[in-house]
Amino acid sequence: MSLLLLSLMLLLMLTSTCHCAGLEVNGPTQRISGIRKGDSCVCQVNSTIWAFPVRKYETVLNELQTCEGSLKNLEEQLDISIQQFPQFETWLANLTTRVQPFQYLHQRGLYTALTLRRLDEELGQLETDIGAVHSQLNSANTHKLSTEMSKLRDDVTRMKMSDTMNMRSVREKLRYLKNSVESSKTIPKDFRGEHSQCYKGLITNISEPVTTMVSPSGKALVSGSWGKQAQENSKEQKNSYWVLPLVSSNIYGNFLRVYPSYEDFLTIKNAKQFIFAPSPTDPKASEGPGAVLYGDALYYHCYRSADICRYDLNTNIVKRATLPGTRVGYNNRFPYCYYECEANSDVDVEADETGLWAIYSTVGNHGNIVVSRLEWDSQTETLNVTQTWETRIFKKAVTNAFMACGVLYATRFVDDNHEEVFYAFDTASSKEDNSLVLPMEKLGKAVSSLSYNPTDKQLYMYNAGYLLAFKTSYRGVVWNP
Repeated sequence: MSLLLLSLMLLLMLTSTCHCAGLEVNGPTQRISGIRKGDSCVCQVNSTIWAFPVRKYETVLNELQTCEGSLKNLEEQLDISIQQFPQFETWLANLTTRVQPFQYLHQRGLYTALTLRRLDEELGQLETDIGAVHSQLNSANTHKLSTEMSKLRDDVTRMKMSDTMNMRSVREKLRYLKNSVESSKTIPKDFRGEHSQCYKGLITNISEPVTTMVSPSGKALVSGSWGKQAQENSKEQKNSYWVLPLVSSNIYGNFLRVYPSYEDFLTIKNAKQFIFAPSPTDPKASEGPGAVLYGDALYYHCYRSADICRYDLNTNIVKRATLPGTRVGYNNRFPYCYYECEANSDVDVEADETGLWAIYSTVGNHGNIVVSRLEWDSQTETLNVTQTWETRIFKKAVTNAFMACGVLYATRFVDDNHEEVFYAFDTASSKEDNSLVLPMEKLGKAVSSLSYNPTDKQLYMYNAGYLLAFKTSYRGVVWNP
């Protein structure tokens, strides 16, 4: 019995469990149990615990690739920003340059009221003009103007004694009276008669382009003016079309091309060229895109001056007339702008049912648009300015302007493919309307010129080297030439 127990104890000792050395598997060190055989400890190890962590590797690899992609995008954005920085600097410099004229006007006090001395001088001249008109017409309207003039004189007299009146209000009354005097002078009484197209009122709609073509001079000459003969019942150039490209820096021009008919114009045939100045920098050359062919003469803004030139197509003689106003803007002082300025578009010459017009601006009117009527005296062979109106619309706040039925219309930029007529000033009543919404299509961003033609009631646009024409509607009536 003792021997049997001793044998069993020896067997248990030989077959007892043991532990192999510690193994580190996916975490802290682990001890693996085994069976002792003699002096050895036999352990069974599952080799799968050392399998390569493919899924975790793929996850880490994807995250690494995502990080590399994000880093690459950031580097690309940084490169783009570095490239665009000079452009941003240029935009800022341009913006600063455009703001400078406004700062100048503000610092010089041009938007403040007139001094009493200057106001008194203007009143004296206005009293003389009203007296002359009243003595000729002696109408209820002129009598009303005389009464209002007397009241305004009394107001100024009181101001000299006690400076309590609002000068801005007086300045606005003065402007209104000035315009009323101009409206009472020589506007044809029947131009808005019952049988006249002007009886229809303001333009209410502008069509899509009915003519679209590249300028005969090519797209390289991006600025200029064009249109149809603008004088009704004209003996000369009756059905002709014309183009005046600006060849020097897209600012100055010295020749005109006239096509005998619309068909010749479309096919660019039979053009007759008129050279009205020996060079684009001659005193007789044109400055800016505002021009019009009216009868047998071309009317345009004279090179670097406050003058309007008239070039006679038959005699090649150039006559001039100086625009009225205190310090008339020219040489890019008050161009059409809005977002980008049309270089040297300070003075614009237009034609409508009532005749010829000049659209410009003066320092005396604080940079706001001034409209003057032009008249050619064939007996004395002189070009004269007969009437002048001052508006309250700042010229650099509009992209272009035109005259139709004695009404000034102004446009503004909408986007690269659209303009909008938004403002009207009626010279017959001196009333204005800034609530118009008349969209216009275009092919390029910059509009060099926009002119109305009274013979076919169409608008003619010179747009980045393209020539466009539009029909107009008055209260639903579309004019078909």
